[in-house]
Amino acid sequence: MVDVDLQPASSDASFRRYFRIRLDGGSKILMDAPPDREDCRPYVAVSDLLASAEVHVPAIYARDLACGFLLLEDLGQRSYLDALDADSASSLYGEALDTLLRMQVRVPPDSVPGYDTALVMQELALFDEWFLRRHLGIDTAGALGKALSEIFRVLAERFEQQAKVFVHRDYHSRNLMHTRVRNPGVLDFQDAVAGPAAYDVVSLLRDVYIEWPAARVEEWLIEYHGDALSRGVPVSADPRQFLCDVDFVGAQRHLKIAGIFCRLFYRDAKPDYLRDIPLTLRYLMAECERQPALAALRQLLDDLDVIAKLERNNARTLARLAELSP
Repeated sequence: MVDVDLQPASSDASFRRYFRIRLDGGSKILMDAPPDREDCRPYVAVSDLLASAEVHVPAIYARDLACGFLLLEDLGQRSYLDALDADSASSLYGEALDTLLRMQVRVPPDSVPGYDTALVMQELALFDEWFLRRHLGIDTAGALGKALSEIFRVLAERFEQQAKVFVHRDYHSRNLMHTRVRNPGVLDFQDAVAGPAAYDVVSLLRDVYIEWPAARVEEWLIEYHGDALSRGVPVSADPRQFLCDVDFVGAQRHLKIAGIFCRLFYRDAKPDYLRDIPLTLRYLMAECERQPALAALRQLLDDLDVIAKLERNNARTLARLAELSP
């Protein structure tokens, strides 16, 4: 009989589960993706694309796609979120941005589905359905619904106007592993699409799990912009226009994430993400302040008093959950 030590490794915002298997002095990761909820084939396909681009993704040792199991390389237990601090940030983000550029340059955008208008609008609808209506109890019918639709249309148009590259779609501190060699290790890439180059930069530098001074984030953005231009990534040559594109893409992402985090609570019984919504909205408000074309969104959010309502709702919800905890 073979002695196998199987321990929970991590979970994410999907229905996938991960287990660390210790065997013969080494360890591997078992991904359990229920076939009725998750499809492993996009993971395998994108893994092959990224590995061909020399991105450090977990090697796949064995697979049973029908049952939803993958046996993967163990990239360790220290994520970027664990490793980042004031001293390490510049070097870690430098390596993460270099890896991002490698993906954008070497992975053909037509090898993944498009981040088209239908998908952008579908994601924006999450803010309406799960954040405004379900979490804050705001009725978005009538004139409010029409105003939201117009704002969403503007954001979708700005997406469509930008040139397309490979987009990881969740390139942030929880999906990057701090590895001893070929840092970083990249996880959770199965939902990759072809979309604006600014998208993954926003995910990384306006990360909803960790906050840096706005001036430092802008410095990183400008550094990325210069490197992207020199390597042929299709971004605007004007750094001011690039920062504008970043704000529009960021607004779409942060609206979406606020909706997703509420859905994770109400649908999937994962309350911890509620704590990350305030930072998500701070990013969104700042993006609206910088861009006159987003003034209508900022005014709508102010009129609805979403910040104060979120604080009250989160406080009540988390206190109630604490009372129910054993």
